[in-house]
Amino acid sequence: MNLFKPNAFDALPDPILRPGYDRAELTAGILHIGVGNFHRGHQAWYLHRLMQQGEALDWAIVGAGVRPGDEAMRQRLKDQDFLTTLIELDPASSQAEVIGSMIDFVPVQPNNVALIERMARKDIRIVSLTVTEGGYFIDSATGQFDAEHPEIQHDIANPDAPITAFGSMIQALRERKANGIGGFTCMSCDNLQGNGDILKQTILGLAKAQDSGLAEWIQDCCSFPNSMVDCIVPATTEHELALAESMGISDAAPVTHENFRQWVIEDDFCQGRPAWENVGATFTRDVHSYESMKIRILNGGHQVIAVAGELLSVETISGCMEHPLIGKLFEKVARTEIVPHVHAVPGMTPDAYVDLISSRFANPKIVDTTRRVAFDGSSRHPGFILPTVREGLAKGNSVQGLALVEALWARMCTGQREDGSQIEPNDPHWETLNAVALRAKARPSAWLEQPQIYGDLNEDSAFGTAFENWMILMDSLGVEAALEHYLNG
Repeated sequence: MNLFKPNAFDALPDPILRPGYDRAELTAGILHIGVGNFHRGHQAWYLHRLMQQGEALDWAIVGAGVRPGDEAMRQRLKDQDFLTTLIELDPASSQAEVIGSMIDFVPVQPNNVALIERMARKDIRIVSLTVTEGGYFIDSATGQFDAEHPEIQHDIANPDAPITAFGSMIQALRERKANGIGGFTCMSCDNLQGNGDILKQTILGLAKAQDSGLAEWIQDCCSFPNSMVDCIVPATTEHELALAESMGISDAAPVTHENFRQWVIEDDFCQGRPAWENVGATFTRDVHSYESMKIRILNGGHQVIAVAGELLSVETISGCMEHPLIGKLFEKVARTEIVPHVHAVPGMTPDAYVDLISSRFANPKIVDTTRRVAFDGSSRHPGFILPTVREGLAKGNSVQGLALVEALWARMCTGQREDGSQIEPNDPHWETLNAVALRAKARPSAWLEQPQIYGDLNEDSAFGTAFENWMILMDSLGVEAALEHYLNG
């Protein structure tokens, strides 16, 4: 029985928390593009907690997407009145909660007509996004807006029929300007350092290519707060669906998550905002220090262990932490090569943060797969690993472990594990990566000759030599031998 029906909350088992507010009284204030598990387990939860206190009832979420696959999520959520079951997986216990902060989901249409129309309405004061780290049209070599990308070229030529989220936002802002409504806050919730600045670069870069006058208006009338978001939220599989069923809930899209959340935000909202600080969010001018700690240690650490786990056929992140070599790899790389380049934040030193992340990664109830974490390495390594490599080289610090991680990633992209099993394509650019990885088995430097990923790092002899040595060692003795060699100094 599907419990998400009118007046069905009474049928939920007693331990399950549910909305205490009247959802009929909610009105929209936020439109969110990219309604995946992370958004529902993080930002939507913070808003729900405010609503439980009788606050922010005029800030409800309208979901949206720009890819054809987003329509399937829309239908699943629409069938259950846009409610979501969140299942917290503490190592000692599990708890479920039904949240109701989303009240609608825009139909996914060609040229994003419905999306543009909804963003152009005055009640939408924040447009937020989770579109993945690789979704902002950044030239990896320069860090600048990639105006030559085919999708961007389409939106430049067809501003009233955009195919990207950013083109759709600009078209909605064009209509708001014409109607005298004013702008909205553009808020990225993706794992990018300076995500607000990057979103601003993308929006203004595309707007300038369309209409310089509109671009100036957007710069004057919109805001782009930086933020740092954190919560481990696995993908939904049959395991998660069965877990929800075992708790008495038939939810077509439940979300499991760890017992930790963090949201650090720059207070720059041109049309007001919910009082998220009342439910644990941190507002600060120094988002950079928080996000640097999280992106380099947690997100970077995820890549450290996921590529090794894939090669050694370890299926989950918690399994990687239990592995006699992979868990130690994370500890050594994090403490000796990442921590020296991370600053403390109020209440947390970098070493204490490594302790925290180690315990979070090791949570056996979080079935977070190495495959999911290793996905899109072509965006995640430049964003999460290589900035630390560059800083380490600049300061004369060791980057041996990070060079090993890049060699492990190159080996992973050959498509074969150590036991001979096949690694299925796991990157938007897999075909290119696979071809280069296979060439790099004979000539390791070929891997670093990818300017869209490594830029001028290919010219650094210390990094190049370390990388090549690890590639040769793995080719002759195997992955485990390389890990042992690094761990033994």
